[in-house]
Amino acid sequence: MIVPPERALRRRPIRDDRDRRIVRLAIPALGTLAIEPLYVLVDTAIVGRIGTDALGGLGIAATVLLVVSVVIGFMEYGITPDIAFAHGEGDARKARMAATDAMWLTMFLGLPVALTVGLLARPLASALGGTGGVLDAATIYLRASAFGLPFVMVAYVGHGVMRGINDLRRPLMIVFVANVVNLVLEIVAVWVLDWGIAGSAWSTVVVQMFAAVAFIAVLRPHLGRVRPAWARMKPLLVTGLHLGLRGIAMIAVWVTITAVAARVDTPTLAANQIAAQLFMFLALGLDALAIPAQSLVAGAQGAGDTDEAMAIGWATNRMSLWAAAALAAALAATCVVLPHLFTSDRAVISRATAALLILAVMQFPGAVAFALDGALIGAEDERYLGRAAVVNLVAFAPLAIATLVWPRLGIIGLWGAQLTWMVMRAVVNARRWSSRRWAANRPVRAG
Repeated sequence: MIVPPERALRRRPIRDDRDRRIVRLAIPALGTLAIEPLYVLVDTAIVGRIGTDALGGLGIAATVLLVVSVVIGFMEYGITPDIAFAHGEGDARKARMAATDAMWLTMFLGLPVALTVGLLARPLASALGGTGGVLDAATIYLRASAFGLPFVMVAYVGHGVMRGINDLRRPLMIVFVANVVNLVLEIVAVWVLDWGIAGSAWSTVVVQMFAAVAFIAVLRPHLGRVRPAWARMKPLLVTGLHLGLRGIAMIAVWVTITAVAARVDTPTLAANQIAAQLFMFLALGLDALAIPAQSLVAGAQGAGDTDEAMAIGWATNRMSLWAAAALAAALAATCVVLPHLFTSDRAVISRATAALLILAVMQFPGAVAFALDGALIGAEDERYLGRAAVVNLVAFAPLAIATLVWPRLGIIGLWGAQLTWMVMRAVVNARRWSSRRWAANRPVRAG
């Protein structure tokens, strides 16, 4: 369709304003999301100097904790669109009630989650292929980390609520200070006091506790005085089931990769840990553009403007692809150097270098998948995302199974399987967003 020049001029300011809104939110989100993975990235760098068994154990423990964080992550991603939708409607009371219900839910779920992880630490690490020194290190790290999970849940609610009201600067400040303190504590605990991998884990738990306290202080003006009610919390749990299904299906990829890598050899397991943590770092960097999509799409839907919601989704996708190009170029240029920051083992370095080259290519389908994930979450399309995540495993399974059968494929087979999975996610999300079927979704919280 040919657009008349005068109409194009009218559209350009609208597009520019939309892009500016996305960027204004993406910059602090980028800081927050890029800093958050540094908890484990710092652990990886410090623990890697202890020994290969410790690094392999951290890889297994980090995978278990990733599974747990994905399952309980609905506290963050489920509450954001509810808060943003309520503000789009102009109903501040409903927003405060949703935030309070989410905080009540963390109190009910935090202790059971922590006890489960702590008690099952060794069986879970063993199920992922940990043996000998690797199993011992993973168990120590998991048992200590379990104490921090209730505080992590409080922080998730803090992030979700603040995203919903488009205030990302204060979460950035909290996360930044927490990571600086974490770095200092880890250096003292591991290198000065010689507490090993246990010192690394407990340092992070202490920091998580103080971060939770900071988020509670920030959230006080946005919470209401309401008692917990099952009728209001049930919809958030239903959303959590859909997001949990999505998360479990996605995390099945990482669990499988870690388990297969552990059965190939220890250098492959260690190299996979390095590549996996860099993936998380880069992926959450791209996800910084998806965070504005969540709140802005939900706000547009709350205001009844589906066309604006659609435009926000595609604008986020466009900017995400530009960011992916920059990240891919940087990763490809440094893939030979980066592994040396984590280990001096030549076998680990060679395998990690190969994985990072594949990771550079993954940035492009990842950009589409993450951007439209954010848009679809903002549109309250969690039910569809849960089903689609299971279907996406079809693309991942063949090469992953082949690597298990023929370990000679090694790190190339493992990360090639992840590349095909990411391409599938991008295609499925793009088709769903184009269909507009998400437009009929609305929050169902009791008011």
